[in-house]
Amino acid sequence: MLERSLVVSAPGKVILHGEHAVVHGKVALAVALDLRTFLRLRPGGGGSVTVRLPGVGVEASWDTPRLRALRSGCPGPPPPRPGTAAVRRGPSVEQLDTLREFAGITAESSAPESLATLAFLYMCLAISAKYGDVPSVDIIVWSELPTGAGLGSSAAYSVCLAAALLTACGAIACPLAEGESTARWTEEELSLINSWAFQGERVIHGNPSGVDNAVGTWGMCVFAEMSLVASRVPTLRILLTNTKVPRSTKVLVAGVKDKILKFPAIMNPVLDSINAISQECQSVLEAMPGNPSPEYYPVLEELFDINQHHLNVMGVGHPSLDRLCHVTASHGLHSKLTGAGGGGCGITLLRPDTSPLAVEAAKRDLCACGFECWETNIGAPGVTLHSSSSLKADVLHALSMS
Repeated sequence: MLERSLVVSAPGKVILHGEHAVVHGKVALAVALDLRTFLRLRPGGGGSVTVRLPGVGVEASWDTPRLRALRSGCPGPPPPRPGTAAVRRGPSVEQLDTLREFAGITAESSAPESLATLAFLYMCLAISAKYGDVPSVDIIVWSELPTGAGLGSSAAYSVCLAAALLTACGAIACPLAEGESTARWTEEELSLINSWAFQGERVIHGNPSGVDNAVGTWGMCVFAEMSLVASRVPTLRILLTNTKVPRSTKVLVAGVKDKILKFPAIMNPVLDSINAISQECQSVLEAMPGNPSPEYYPVLEELFDINQHHLNVMGVGHPSLDRLCHVTASHGLHSKLTGAGGGGCGITLLRPDTSPLAVEAAKRDLCACGFECWETNIGAPGVTLHSSSSLKADVLHALSMS
């Protein structure tokens, strides 16, 4: 059992290229976003498990004997197979119903706080059932990621939980050495973290693709034909803009499918073109150094523009996203939607030589549209173990809440 505190973090994600086309067997590039979820775990001495999620209003504590009595009904997943998106077997309906009753969560509730609590209970019990006793721990989670924006916030939470609980139960090492600010796990340990994080995603989403938790674990991933491959991407500056326009991913995916069935001779070439865009972008990114010079950016910008037009043709654009692209173009910047479309979020590429004044002016104009805007990076590392000295002041403050 773990004898010292630990802090882990995992990134959110954006789809750089390939959204919707990936549903039809094409390549998608999913990239880690440098907005992160942080989890602090402290060993407890009181024979209880406490979890606090201030972002969704959860504060709960259970005695470890009560949890031990529950965990026989929560077997874990089989060992992960290298190169696969996720393990096959997940929590059963009966297991989740038992945990809902235990936590006082109604069967109809799909509120974020209910699902986050349910995922925590399942992962805590299933991991401890496989690797040892229920650990007596105090956990607090704080996130820079907005929820419900398609940025992988639930996966970042699940990845952090998996890494922390596996470490607490001794299933993986605690690799942070004395004097180090950050550390990462071995490839085998990352695969185990990913397989358990996928179980948390299954509790929350039912039938996730496995992309979000893989990005949270490894960073950039290439996803095609139900296979995930971790890859590298240089750090790129972006503006991330949330239009705050709600959308239904299910409805948008169904609309694209209907359009393909109605106009196959028109839409299939569009899907092929998006696939080629993803592959071309992947080639450019893999050729770029860690701190790329401006010469690489014209191709990336043109790919953004072409793909945004394709996504509009597919019917997943929205006037709010058109406005976002128009505003940023007026400042010489290139944007596209990311994720399901129909509103939601867009990303804007920033060159290394982009004027800070242009960036600030673009942010000001986007906020004037009623949007929420962050200047951040893509190409962030996956799940990471931190020393307290490596944390930013706001993160340290949030995780120091008593």
